[in-house]
Amino acid sequence: MVHPDRSLAWVGTSLADVRRFPEAARRAVGHQLRRVQAGLMPDDWKPMSAIGAGVHEIRVRAGAAYRVIYVARLDEAVYVLHAFEKRSRKTRLMDIDLARARWADVLRQRMR
Repeated sequence: MVHPDRSLAWVGTSLADVRRFPEAARRAVGHQLRRVQAGLMPDDWKPMSAIGAGVHEIRVRAGAAYRVIYVARLDEAVYVLHAFEKRSRKTRLMDIDLARARWADVLRQRMR
């Protein structure tokens, strides 16, 4: 069930990583995350099933390519797992592994 205006839960260094993006990319990411909080899909996204069910990637182009990996399938919050500048066609394995580990941590903490 979608709950409009869910809070954002920044996991690991994801907030600090977004804050390092150039202003245009930060604004675009903020707009797209607000859409997700309201129960809408981002304008440009793709599923990231390699990380987990319900994990998506927001794609932002602001000079360079920027990505934000998030999960919005839980009622309590939109979890922002990872944010990074994409420098090659294929997402680096270290970015996928980091997002996967952070998602596993979120799920472990919810079980406590």
